[in-house]
Amino acid sequence: QVQVAESGGGLVQAGDSLRLACAVSTRIFNSYTTGWFRQAPGKEREFVASIKWSGHTYYADSVKGRFTISRGNANNTIYLQMNSLEPEDTAVYLCAAGAHPLLKQPRYWGQGTQVTVSS
Repeated sequence: QVQVAESGGGLVQAGDSLRLACAVSTRIFNSYTTGWFRQAPGKEREFVASIKWSGHTYYADSVKGRFTISRGNANNTIYLQMNSLEPEDTAVYLCAAGAHPLLKQPRYWGQGTQVTVSS
């Protein structure tokens, strides 16, 4: 049973927008902090954004003001709206869920979705 599944990646140009979605199980949606990491080739995985079940959000400095994380309560889905995309945002984006607000040591991971931003 897949408990975390991402969708919405693709190839866009610099300045464009893209929305990622992460469908999670009801149990995860109601009990855990969920969010996004990304990993670019040759780089370490880095935290992007998270949202607690209460709705409180956290962002990496590199995406503040450009990315917005939100919850779709009707369908147990977490969204990452990415605006003003830059080539440096190119990475595999992974959805995760865990107990910590900043997703330290997440318990659940998705398979990832590729985002490529061309200059």
